[in-house]
Amino acid sequence: MHRRFMIAAPVGAALYFSVAVSGVAAQEAPPPAGQQGSSPQAGQPAGQRIGVPGDDATGTVYDDNWISIGVGAGLGPSYSGSDDYAVFPVPILQGKYAGIGIAPRPAGLALDLIDDAPGSAVNFNLGPAFRLRSDRASQIKDEVVKLAGKLDRAYEVGLSAGVSKPALFNPYDSLSFILDARWDVAGAHDGMVIEPAVSYFTPLSRGMAAGLTVSAEYADDDFNSYYYTVDAAQSLASGLDQFDADAGFNSVGTNLLLAIDLDGNLQNGGISAVLIGGYSRLLGDAKNTPYTSERGSADQFFGAAGIAYTF
Repeated sequence: MHRRFMIAAPVGAALYFSVAVSGVAAQEAPPPAGQQGSSPQAGQPAGQRIGVPGDDATGTVYDDNWISIGVGAGLGPSYSGSDDYAVFPVPILQGKYAGIGIAPRPAGLALDLIDDAPGSAVNFNLGPAFRLRSDRASQIKDEVVKLAGKLDRAYEVGLSAGVSKPALFNPYDSLSFILDARWDVAGAHDGMVIEPAVSYFTPLSRGMAAGLTVSAEYADDDFNSYYYTVDAAQSLASGLDQFDADAGFNSVGTNLLLAIDLDGNLQNGGISAVLIGGYSRLLGDAKNTPYTSERGSADQFFGAAGIAYTF
């Protein structure tokens, strides 16, 4: 039996705050590529394991039920498209219990209801996904954008599905393809958002691992109209030009994660630290809206650091 470990939580991820992080609201955990989407992101399957070089004589903390909990701090745009940056807390929660994987999402989580057999050549994940979206609901730093009015928080519910291939280039790495689709059930944007992501994780040593994620965000008319349209009333209040946003891809981005076990052994759990750096580029109407083009920037950067305990 190979010794194994999990890069856990946003988001990401043992730690993963959230996947595919980039444009992010100050009050949220890091989102996947493109704020309210720059992201985990979609980006990491729940309960995903990655091998760590070591002997096969004994098991690891990740062989059965396990949980990673902790906290971190992130620095990112105060809203999707902002060039004002803010510090915000990043909660850490990931694990597996009774065969159900738990993976972080920006201001939410995803569950994996498929309990893959150990040593499977290909692993699958499928389960519900949840997110609280707070873009421009609070902590708007730009005074002009603030005049356009606050938005309501959206509660998004949907599905996360994916496939991962372990032992791609070495016995311990993994390549994952993940797709999250969610719908607002709280009457905020009333729309749908889809977040695809590709992630590659590999150990660098017995006590250190790295992950690279590329992700994107696509949203429908209702979503983009809510976050990126400037209607007549908003234009009058703020002085921004009127703008009508339509469905389309809002962002593409990437993030790099480094997980470091503080006792030099990722396999035995305990305390680990994580560093994440990310960048996303806003596209289409997310880029062209006056909230971005007149008051912010299409280039969105993100950084985070945190610590977690795995048991």
